[in-house]
Amino acid sequence: MDHADPPTQRCPWCGTDPLYVAYHDTEWGVPEHDPRALWEKLILDGFQAGLSWITILKKRDNFRSAFAGFRPEIIAGWGESDVARLLADPGIIRHRGKIEGTIRSARAWLAIEAREGFSPYLWKHVDGRPLQNRPATMRDIPTETPLSQAISKQLKKDGFTFCGPTITYAFLQATGLVNDHLITCPAHARVAALGRA
Repeated sequence: MDHADPPTQRCPWCGTDPLYVAYHDTEWGVPEHDPRALWEKLILDGFQAGLSWITILKKRDNFRSAFAGFRPEIIAGWGESDVARLLADPGIIRHRGKIEGTIRSARAWLAIEAREGFSPYLWKHVDGRPLQNRPATMRDIPTETPLSQAISKQLKKDGFTFCGPTITYAFLQATGLVNDHLITCPAHARVAALGRA
């Protein structure tokens, strides 16, 4: 009887686009604790709503330029002239609700960061350690969970927008609060080891 391990293969969702593959291999699922980086990813996941992540990834540098490096302390002071400027910027997703929501979310981030820190605010939901799932196929990966529902509810209560349970689960996967790399993916063990560090 053959007891060989299953063949290693990258999670199929990133396809073959070099930008997407690099994102999968170096970023997705890596535990993120930097509060500003966590906020940036949450905002970009909100902009993704109704679109594909590769669309956002290809525009990420434009977003960073347009949104002052995603520095909440700057964005929190923005007003209608900034909204108008962003709505005229072809390098980003021009959606008034999402742009205005980003400004409100920057203010919410400032309040949370001052109160307890945005990173602890999120990581306390998993007791500071990434949840290590072991999905064998893409069908084993949910689109939302009770955890993402609870965090989504808390985010909305605290002033964030475009953070429903599905968006929130994608955010948790991307920032490594949850390890959802397939067990056949070389990144699974690497990300799991980072979670134990």
